[in-house]
Amino acid sequence: QVQLVQSGGGLVQPGGSLTLSCLASGSIFFAGWYRQAPGKERELLATINSFHRKNYIDSVKDRFAISKDDAKRTLYLQMNALKPEDTAVYYCKIGNEWGQGTQVTVSS
Repeated sequence: QVQLVQSGGGLVQPGGSLTLSCLASGSIFFAGWYRQAPGKERELLATINSFHRKNYIDSVKDRFAISKDDAKRTLYLQMNALKPEDTAVYYCKIGNEWGQGTQVTVSS
């Protein structure tokens, strides 16, 4: 069972950037980032597979970048041009395991 520890997140102004990290206790093959805003369903944002092939939902594909460092067993989500509507709790998922979630708040 892979253990995941997320870091990053916080408060950022609109237009700003943040990077989220997700450290895994094992190898990362297929992984994704999700978010859940208050009162909304958890939504998948981006995925990456063992060949580093990436997929994004339309609303983030020009602003967010998913990546992984296999040697460091770390998954990343670089978020740029953040908008207030990006405010949510962000979760990594590696295999069937979830990270603990981290709050991202975009506000002036």
